Amino acid sequence: MPVSAAIAWGHLPDGRPLHRWSLRNAAGAQLDIADLGGTLLSWQTPDRQGRLGEVLLGHANAAQYLASDAYMGSIIGRWANRIRGGRFQLDGIDYKVDRNDRGNHLHGGSDGFHLQRWDVEPEGDALVLRLVSPEGDGGFPAEVRVQLRVCLHDSGYLDLRYEATSDAATPLSLTAHPYFNLNDRRPDIRDHLIRIDAAEFLAVDAQAIPIGRQAVAGTAFDFNEAAPIGSRLLWPDPQLRLVEGFDHCYVPNGLSGAAPRAIAEVIEPLSGRRLVVETDRPGMQFYSGQKLAGRPGRHRNHYAPFAGFALEAQAFPDQVNGPDAEAVILRPGMVWRQHTRYGIDTV
Repeated sequence: MPVSAAIAWGHLPDGRPLHRWSLRNAAGAQLDIADLGGTLLSWQTPDRQGRLGEVLLGHANAAQYLASDAYMGSIIGRWANRIRGGRFQLDGIDYKVDRNDRGNHLHGGSDGFHLQRWDVEPEGDALVLRLVSPEGDGGFPAEVRVQLRVCLHDSGYLDLRYEATSDAATPLSLTAHPYFNLNDRRPDIRDHLIRIDAAEFLAVDAQAIPIGRQAVAGTAFDFNEAAPIGSRLLWPDPQLRLVEGFDHCYVPNGLSGAAPRAIAEVIEPLSGRRLVVETDRPGMQFYSGQKLAGRPGRHRNHYAPFAGFALEAQAFPDQVNGPDAEAVILRPGMVWRQHTRYGIDTV
């Protein structure tokens, strides 16, 4: 279905105007997206009774998004997740990038892609978002040009196709950061049933930096069979205590990188809504929203812990400092691509 015309939506601190657009599908679902951060502002989808309801957390206005540190619904870059100490070495050169999380780099830094004004252009039933990240942006080398095509299909899938090029070598890992609550009539997500197709996850230290792979079998992290998020949060697992919940990257089974495949499924029993996440990325971060307390909501409210969860398709956290670092380096002449799909239907 056609994309709506741009609607005025606040201003940047320098006075440049911000806008939002809407995508709709044949089932009546509507996705709202802003040029600020490429942010997914709202996603209204029907429940099993056909009632439209909100499935994304969000702030009330552009000013709150600009002041937020929750990355609410935004596109994350240049680096999704963390880099230990905000340091890495590339081709014999040491780089220091923005340190905004206890001495580490997180989600592109304090002025990452989530706070940039993207160029947005309707293209048929999709939106195409473009951003030029200059050399030195957040401390990263090279100029990077990013394009993201966003489409809401009649099947219920939100399709995200990324492409990026650079004029010099640089690390790159992008992701979308929507927070989901599949039942807008309940204040948190602990009743949601989640399944993640993965035999391993990345164990972390107290700063949420990976320290190595660990088997999920026998731990709170084993979601190969669907289980409620809330009951798993109560397990006496030291990894849960370190970060007060789930904030860990899973290593999905059977990913070849050639095409997206279903990695995670979440069902909210009362509304009947089901979320399926498909990706071609090697990692999937599951964050249970434990640190959302006090973040402003869109209805003059403030969120509580576990108000929403995030499933972020990405490279492995701190991979740029690991043995497989070259796999996350974008070099001139290469085209970096990512394809991730979020599908919502009912059961």
